[in-house]
Amino acid sequence: MPDVRRGLIIVNTGPGKGKTTAAMGTALRAVGQGMRVLMLQFLKGSWHYGELDAVKAFGDRFLMKQMGRGFVKVGAEKPDPEDVRLVEEAWAEGALAINSRKWDLIILDEINYAISYGMLDPAKVAEILKNRPPMVHVILTGRNAHPIIVELADTVTEMRQVKHAYEKGVEAQRGIEY
Repeated sequence: MPDVRRGLIIVNTGPGKGKTTAAMGTALRAVGQGMRVLMLQFLKGSWHYGELDAVKAFGDRFLMKQMGRGFVKVGAEKPDPEDVRLVEEAWAEGALAINSRKWDLIILDEINYAISYGMLDPAKVAEILKNRPPMVHVILTGRNAHPIIVELADTVTEMRQVKHAYEKGVEAQRGIEY
């Protein structure tokens, strides 16, 4: 098998816990190898997570930006136009970052939710991913990864929940869930 080196498209999806955490682990590995990492959080924005403080230790090698307002209403209702606008802004920044050659790894956290909620066109995302610079790695997280994104990806991991402490009434734990 030939030794092929190129940027990868990685998708962390599924109903289980750990999609963002797995992306952060890859980011930590990348920074340790001297790479520059950008993480854009498409929906998160109103809560303070421990990782926001942790990445500051890496200086300009790891930048994490919350681009949303927090929880997004979905279901029978259409998403709030303000949330759609924020997703569009996050995607515009993500698309520019992918093509900027400034970052080695770009994490588009919760972008799969934005796509599955109809807030972002998967074809637009796929087009940028297909035409990105050759050594740019991109990780897309969130449940319900769109088939177009799954087909385009090099690696897809589906997190499956077997059980969760929440089911026993255990609240989210500092340092574990946030």
